[in-house]
Amino acid sequence: MQWQILEKAACVRTLVMVSKLGHCLNDLLFRHRIGALPIDLRMVVSNHNDFAELSRQNHIPFHLMLVTPETKAEQEAALSQLIEAEQIELIVLARYMQVLSEDFCARYPGRIINIHHSLLPSFKGAKPYHRAYERGVKLIGATAHYVTADLDEGPIIEQGVQRVRHTFSSDDLVAIGREIETTVLATAVRWHAQHRVLLNGVRTVVFQ
Repeated sequence: MQWQILEKAACVRTLVMVSKLGHCLNDLLFRHRIGALPIDLRMVVSNHNDFAELSRQNHIPFHLMLVTPETKAEQEAALSQLIEAEQIELIVLARYMQVLSEDFCARYPGRIINIHHSLLPSFKGAKPYHRAYERGVKLIGATAHYVTADLDEGPIIEQGVQRVRHTFSSDDLVAIGREIETTVLATAVRWHAQHRVLLNGVRTVVFQ
């Protein structure tokens, strides 16, 4: 058995990573600002500069780390240095659209949370909600899970789903999907920060 004694009032030191879709980041920043999440948000890291100003408006340091196939290993090494320097305990991928290397994932087991739509594996790639609309799907949702070397297949923490009607447009599906993503990710982050999630192999047990 492995056990820990944790201080209930202590906030989890957190880093958020984002690319060009900012709905999850914006939601986390707001919840953090009003004290709705028990996290100490130390920085935002992105491979684009789109949300530098949003981070600064929320008084959170922003780090731009451009990623190419040639610089991926170098940037992950620099990211690890930031994580160690700031004693980061939780890494949140708030629609960060880069695949982390197997070595990086293995370095932080049970400490990286990702969010993605629940249209996988049928609608991988760009504009999944639009392609789901074209196929007439009846349910859309989102999944928050711990990151492992197996892409989008880590232990699931939380999921959300909503039924859609034939009267909905593709833009309606995008809007609904984003709302579900923000709620599911925030819930997973809160449960993790409250130490309610127990990893059990490829599954999780969430104490509520």
